[in-house]
Amino acid sequence: MKHLVFVERVCLLGHILALFFGLAGLLLVLPHPAFIATLPTVGQTLFGWSMLGGGVLYILLGTGAVAIYAWRTLGWRNWLGFMLPAVFLSLSSELLGTSTGFPFGHYSYLNGLGYKIAGLVPFTIPLSWFYLGFCTFVLARSGLVARGVQGVRLQLGSIVLGALLLTSWDLVLDPAMSQSAYPFWAFQEVGQFFGMPYRNLTGWLGTGALFMTVATLFWRQPTVRLSSHQLLLPLVIYLVNFAFGAIITLTQLDHRFLIPIGLGVLLGVLPSVGLWWLTRPAIAAASEPGNLTVPTKADQVPVGVQPE
Repeated sequence: MKHLVFVERVCLLGHILALFFGLAGLLLVLPHPAFIATLPTVGQTLFGWSMLGGGVLYILLGTGAVAIYAWRTLGWRNWLGFMLPAVFLSLSSELLGTSTGFPFGHYSYLNGLGYKIAGLVPFTIPLSWFYLGFCTFVLARSGLVARGVQGVRLQLGSIVLGALLLTSWDLVLDPAMSQSAYPFWAFQEVGQFFGMPYRNLTGWLGTGALFMTVATLFWRQPTVRLSSHQLLLPLVIYLVNFAFGAIITLTQLDHRFLIPIGLGVLLGVLPSVGLWWLTRPAIAAASEPGNLTVPTKADQVPVGVQPE
């Protein structure tokens, strides 16, 4: 188990560093081609590789970190029970969207995110749906469990909240990736919501809710209890990816885009931190005077889930 934790942390650190260097490249280096010209041949070659593969790398590292985390905390069946529906259903939505305009609007992917499946959707896109979707779903579910929500209310609440957090990320991601100086995809129609069609947002909500619903049906254990310490990785992944899109949007686009950023913070960042915070009282209660409960290794996994 220790080697899995080590690899997970390496992937997480690499994911964060890749996002940081991606920001530096997009915001500081590319706008100044004269600086690139001063680099030696090796430096220019490395920079070219980083621009071609940087988007692929950060998504692969994020996927690796979340996949290992899910396997380690929930068991391999629950990990695959979420990952497979997330990847295949999101890919289906993306292929449908790039072919017909439903459910996201008419758009197409440019270069920079890796090999395109059927010539339409980069293979990294469904992976990003998985690792962000898993983080938002687990944060939502764990926060509700900490508040004593059970049964159908827990199932529906986790799906609705998880899909909402995921869509809130898109409020900063889509402007950054489609309207900045160096886009990764483009809409073929004028969007009413800051360049995005309104149906793009409903498409995100629907796709997220769909694969989260299917994943819930496949999970072996319906009740997930994770401590605030265990939820740090999902929270960090969500916040750094949100910050990546928000920083590009803030620096590359005009002041009008403060509105979707503000909505993203209101509907995504604050609720995600709040849900994480809700899982803290159980730890605080265990440390109160007179409470003789001693945490053990068994406390580090969800109740009723035995990692495979």
